[in-house]
Amino acid sequence: MKNYNTIVVDIQAYVANIWLNRPDVQNAVNTEMLDELMHCFGAIEKLENVRVIVLRGKGKSFSAGADLKRMLESGKLSFDDNLKDAKKWTECLSTIYHSKKPTIAVATGNVFGGGIGLLCASDIVISDSNAVFSFSEVKIGLAPSTILPFVLTRLNEHKAKILMFTGRKITAKEALEFNLTDVVVEPEVIESTLESILSDIVKASPKGVEEIKYLINEFKKGYNHEQISNITAKSIAKLKISEEALEGISAFMEKRLPAWLKE
Repeated sequence: MKNYNTIVVDIQAYVANIWLNRPDVQNAVNTEMLDELMHCFGAIEKLENVRVIVLRGKGKSFSAGADLKRMLESGKLSFDDNLKDAKKWTECLSTIYHSKKPTIAVATGNVFGGGIGLLCASDIVISDSNAVFSFSEVKIGLAPSTILPFVLTRLNEHKAKILMFTGRKITAKEALEFNLTDVVVEPEVIESTLESILSDIVKASPKGVEEIKYLINEFKKGYNHEQISNITAKSIAKLKISEEALEGISAFMEKRLPAWLKE
């Protein structure tokens, strides 16, 4: 795996840990980090041995959002240059969201603005009970534009409005109520909680998990009942004759581990 400047990648067994690595600025996201995240996710996508991706932040915070220093510089750039930067955000979040591998984000410390976008692009979010969340863009004359489509996969529009209009900080417990996170635990058990979820996912069929992600994303396209019926029928018919399903069923009946846990 390539060495990066703004992220650190650690692959252990079936899990790829991607650490945002700018702790001196609370892992504020700059264009280099966006490029490196996209490259890293693309590389990991090709690794068959990796079953799950975990997105985390070095230091005290997951991410305080976009790099404000870069924001100031952007004010001197042309519209076209800023459009290019904005599209990079959209492309990065889309790369994470559409990864075939399940992605877990671990929220710690401050999770502001674009940091919440990274969470919402992930499949599962685990939060430290001390984490603080805020759509802080409105406080500095901006809007959470590029992250909004991904945030709305978790929040309904009215919940999003109250958080985005005010930019107020909320606790991890409140974030759970708003559906920004899926699990909230005390700091001392966050690692064991993560390990428990990872253990369950890697025991599952890799192709089965991949198919679930595909189907959920397909259903968001607004198909009618007949189209959905065709998609789901083809899905299960395809899986039933796959080598992985035949191996999984045989392993279950023979009371042994399936091949995907022996690699």
